[in-house]
Order: sequence, then structure tokens, then C-alpha cells
Amino acid sequence: MSISLTKGQKISLSKECPGLSHFTLGLGWNPNKYVGSFDFDLDASVFLLGKNGKVTCDEDFIFYKNLDHPSGAIHHTGDDKTGGNSEDGDDEQIIIDLTKVPDNIQKIAFTATIYDAEERDQNFGQVSNAYARLVDNKTGKELLRYDLGEEFSIETAIVVCEIYRHNGEWKYTAIGSGFSGGLGAICQNFGIDAE
Repeated sequence: MSISLTKGQKISLSKECPGLSHFTLGLGWNPNKYVGSFDFDLDASVFLLGKNGKVTCDEDFIFYKNLDHPSGAIHHTGDDKTGGNSEDGDDEQIIIDLTKVPDNIQKIAFTATIYDAEERDQNFGQVSNAYARLVDNKTGKELLRYDLGEEFSIETAIVVCEIYRHNGEWKYTAIGSGFSGGLGAICQNFGIDAE
């Protein structure tokens, strides 16, 4: 049975999901009805972070233009531009192999941003049913689920969740922290020059 998490909740993957090393983080969402003339294009991104909470190099930023980490630890399955149809399953997926995460990486942050949000006058207040779920690649079973709720208004980027090392264990935190300024703001937060 899947464990349902709330904002700020932490869980030990090593204890709750022993032996888990290969899994998929699925992200889903639906735009609210009558939100304007533009489709919604939400994008999942991943930041592999060192001890200082920043990327160690540009290759530690995984997104629709850089789908694979050189280590083989992270694979983004690609950009879904359909505007969100999570009733049919995940809108975007990230495949993770913890056995390949480089030793210098302490944390992996998973984010969602709205493409061209300012130009399209869009924000996460116009998105509903957003979630992140962790699925075991061996069994296909959903292990964890975090429903983000409806607490966002003007934000155009969200740190959804993080996986991090702590005392030899991998842990998961449901973050749900919003940013204005879209992908550029979230990149700057993690040490990437978005230009």
C-alpha cells in the first residue's frame, strides 16, 4: 500500500522501502478549466546537489534539453507538452538509479515549472491535482505519494520533493515550496545560470 505524505514530511527510503534502488518519480497535474487561451506546459526538472545545496556542474541539471545525467543515475523520459492529463497517468517521469549517484551528490531536488508562465500569464494557482509519486521499477507498485494541494497562487515554479543522504540512508522529503520567476529563479537557487 502506498504511503501518503504531507508537506514537510520526511521518510527513510532505506527503512520504509528496504532494498529500493531503481524507481521512477512520476509527476502529474491538471490545469483548471477556463484558464486562458494558451495550453499549460509544465516541465519537470532535477537538480543533483553537493553539500552546499548547489549543483557541482551544469550536467547536474536534468531537464527537457538535457535528459540524462552522465553517471546514468537520472533519466528524464521527456517533455509532455499536452497541458496536463494526469487522469491518464503521470505527465512526466524521472527514472532514478540510486546505485549510480556520484558520492559527491548529497541531495536530489525534483521541481516543476510552467513554461513561458509570464508571457502566458499562468501560475500554479491555475493548476490542480498536482502530485509526485514514487514507483518501484521492479514491481511497478506505487510506494509513496505526495499530493501538493491547492495552496499556490502566483508561483511559477515549485520544488516538489527531495531525496537526500543522511547517515548512510536515503531519505525523501515532501517539500512543496513555491517560487516566482519560473525556471530562471529555481535555477539560480540551485547555482545554475539559466541564460
